[in-house]
Amino acid sequence: MALAATPKQLSSYVFIPARAASTRLPEKLLLNETGKPLLQHTYEAALQASRPLGVCVAAEDDRLARAVLRFGGQVVVTGPGYASGTDRVAAVAAETRFAGIDVVVNMQGDEPELAGAAIDRVVQLLEQHPHAVMSTLATPIRTRSQLEDPSCVKVVFNDRQEAIYFSRAAIPHVRDWDEDLLSAEPPTFFQHIGLYAYRRDFLIQLNQLPPSRLEQLEGLEQLRVVEAGYSIAVGIISHAGCGIDTQSDYRRFVARQRSA
Repeated sequence: MALAATPKQLSSYVFIPARAASTRLPEKLLLNETGKPLLQHTYEAALQASRPLGVCVAAEDDRLARAVLRFGGQVVVTGPGYASGTDRVAAVAAETRFAGIDVVVNMQGDEPELAGAAIDRVVQLLEQHPHAVMSTLATPIRTRSQLEDPSCVKVVFNDRQEAIYFSRAAIPHVRDWDEDLLSAEPPTFFQHIGLYAYRRDFLIQLNQLPPSRLEQLEGLEQLRVVEAGYSIAVGIISHAGCGIDTQSDYRRFVARQRSA
């Protein structure tokens, strides 16, 4: 009997795109009421992953870069002019020094409580799904308010755990609502978690794909990949970290840090 092939182990690196501007919480990556800038907390969270070879901040400007250097982190200054954090990460990942890396992990700078195991998981997904060009994560939705919140991005996927669609709307739509759907096993609804792993070669070429119609309608850049017919592997985790989008989010984060 033939043995199943062992997935090729892929080398990986974490990149954290960083810019000072933020609509709801300006300069949040530099907030330091805990004694450390928020960006440092995220960097240290990334270091808890066991698979990546390292972590690098793709910083918009020198001020952010100096903050990273002060805590001993690795940083590349990209300058302004990038349409998204993904474009910023792609520009750094394309540098010759990273030519030997198979997988680029894009971790948002405002996710200081994302577990290192989540980063390892998106790398493993690309090993397990050799036809996928990128991977991401999802976690069950258990409240109707979260399901109906457009700031909570939802994802549906097929039996191979490949993304079918991402939306700010409640998907799948339920024709005859039953509250028990929120507690069903297996779960009915999933929140998308904005952590991505890309095959490096694909990421470098990604900006050659024009913005897609669905991407522009939903305001979700991962739909460009779906609409172009590529496969995105989706892994399920039990809990999402708390991203920092508002002053209230940050205050709660500070309180958790002080009570830890």
